[in-house]
This record gives sequence, structure tokens and C-alpha cells, in this order.
Amino acid sequence: MKRYDRLIFVSNSDTAMGPMAEAILQSKFLLEELSITSKGMVVLFPEPINPKAEAVLASNGLTMKGHMSDPLVEEDFDSRTLILVMSRALMQKVQKDFERAGEGQLHVLNEFVGEEKEALNPYGGSLADYGQCFTELHALITKLVVQLNEEELLC
Repeated sequence: MKRYDRLIFVSNSDTAMGPMAEAILQSKFLLEELSITSKGMVVLFPEPINPKAEAVLASNGLTMKGHMSDPLVEEDFDSRTLILVMSRALMQKVQKDFERAGEGQLHVLNEFVGEEKEALNPYGGSLADYGQCFTELHALITKLVVQLNEEELLC
């Protein structure tokens, strides 16, 4: 029996790191079907993916062209949803802002896969910074795929 029905990547604005993580994970093979999305903590109105993030995705054969930012909401928290935030600081904000944050499966992405280093937040940076972020996210998500698939085999 699968452990999660849904996975949400949470970033600040849902215009760069979250959508990149979503695109990377969607391109990977998972043993069980999983609804994958990204959401943001500071989303005042829907915005498209950052052009630099989309350029980096395109150079890696991926796209999130139709993506529009979406805010994280209280209803996103439940025991069947894995919520992975991009940084420890963002995790603390999520825990402070959402009463139900403790009810779900809330983790910092790098810690969840056993890594110490968080992925670089490229906000305001160069195209190379977005490329470095992609590379770091790709490594973390590759470990995430192994972990999710191993959990499915053990269930």
C-alpha cells in the first residue's frame, strides 16, 4: 500500500525552485502513481515560472511553460501528502503560518533525503545560478526517487 497520494514542493514564490523540482520529479520513474505539484508561501497572484528557471529546464529537456504560481493552503496538509520545503527557514515559516502543518508529512527536502546542504536559492541571480540550483535539485530529487521507490517496495 502506498504511503503518499500527493507530493508538494514548497518554495517562497512558486516561480523557480518549486516548479524546477516538480519538473525534475515528474521526469523520473516512480513505482507508484503520485500527484506532484509545487506551491509557494508568498503568492499574491498567479505568476508564470521565472524565465531563467524555464530556460534552465528547457536546456535539460524539461518545461514548466504553463505553470502558474499557487499558494500553499491549510487544506494541503494531511497524512497522505508529503510536503517538502526548500529550506529550514521556509520550514519554520510554514510551521508558524499553518495550524495543520504538524498533521502532514512536512520536511525540508535535503534533510528528508539525508543531505546536509540545501539547494541554492537562485532568486535574483544569474542564469548560471539557476543552472547550479537545477543541478543541486536534480541530485536531491534523484535521492528522493530512490527513497520513495524503496518505501513502496517495503510496504
